[in-house]
Amino acid sequence: MATVALAFSGGLDTTVCVPLLKEEYGYDEVIGVNVDVGQPTEEFDEAEETAEALGLDLHVVDAKAEFADLCYDAVKANATYQGYPLGTALARPVIAEAILGVAEEQGCDAIAHGCTGKGNDQLRFEAVWRGSDLEVIAPVRELGLTREWEIEYAAEKDLPVEAGDGGVWSIDENIWSRAVEGGKLEDPNYQPPEDIYEWTAEPEGETTIEVAFEEGVPVAVDGEAMDPVPLIQHLNEYAGGYGIGRTDVMEDRMLGLKVRENYEHPAATVLLTAHQALEDLVLTKNERSFKKGIEQEWSEKAYQGLVFAPVVDALNAFVDETQDVVTGTATVKVSGGNCRVVARDSEFAVYSEEMASFNTEDVAGIAQEDATGVAKYHGLQERLANDVKKAVSKPELATDGSGETDGHDDESE
Repeated sequence: MATVALAFSGGLDTTVCVPLLKEEYGYDEVIGVNVDVGQPTEEFDEAEETAEALGLDLHVVDAKAEFADLCYDAVKANATYQGYPLGTALARPVIAEAILGVAEEQGCDAIAHGCTGKGNDQLRFEAVWRGSDLEVIAPVRELGLTREWEIEYAAEKDLPVEAGDGGVWSIDENIWSRAVEGGKLEDPNYQPPEDIYEWTAEPEGETTIEVAFEEGVPVAVDGEAMDPVPLIQHLNEYAGGYGIGRTDVMEDRMLGLKVRENYEHPAATVLLTAHQALEDLVLTKNERSFKKGIEQEWSEKAYQGLVFAPVVDALNAFVDETQDVVTGTATVKVSGGNCRVVARDSEFAVYSEEMASFNTEDVAGIAQEDATGVAKYHGLQERLANDVKKAVSKPELATDGSGETDGHDDESE
């Protein structure tokens, strides 16, 4: 008996995939897999109700801890994509791995998803799955399904979906971020209403938040030690109450499409801001400069869903080496929707208050006058180059716009 494991959310796409996998692909049995990376409880309730109505065996995997670990890797890498903290992109490989694990445990012959052929998620899921021996199936993409066709098909088959639309907006939520798209938001000139936001309030009031790190990993907030998942959840609620973590961005997808996305990410904003501030205190100029390139590459691979790639292992090796000294605290002020650093402290600071003070005459035995020689040499090559350029004569160009030199001599006219 041929069996296929389906990434099942209970929405329109994955619901219609259940009968299609039997009718169009010839599978005898379909099992559903839902992975918990911090979605709202009601989403799991709806998925279970839909699965029960379909007679679908549904497996739910709790992967919040694994996802939080990856989010902390992103913090160490200061990972953002086109100006916002990665969220959905980080979750997809974790979800894909969990679904693959269930599929292999259940002895499935194939694995399927309900992604369209236009988005990023198809690539992120399949990048993980195609490393297995299972057949990979994408009914919505392969059959060229449209939302209208799915709604009609669901009505014809009396499938347990409501109008084929979960609401005005398309929302993807996990413990790290909440993404909102679709509907009128597809118009870049449309100003989103306040009700698209759930994690963040209208910016008002202010407070400070102190985050403690050990080797680049957040371990406490305002002096209270917390495990990763509750720490992230706490900051989402606390910082979100001050309007922290909203992003409205025109995002470039992997397949070339430009889309508008609205994100909420209070905890990610606070942790990334605090972590960067602490790194600025403890890392050398060369480390900070070189790490920016590492961070860019890490973020690109994470956006593509390729966090398992060998190059990411190499990138992580560099990042981890720098994090040995990223231990200490950073305090941010959240006010008016903004999050900015106001203090940082570490025993590993590459900083000396005495040396930096204007009231100190010498620095580590180096007198101020010793800098005179350095000052004389500084910019020397640039000054020489400017002198050389002054000596280079350029022919005058014709004023008729032809670009050719004017052969006439003014004195002869």
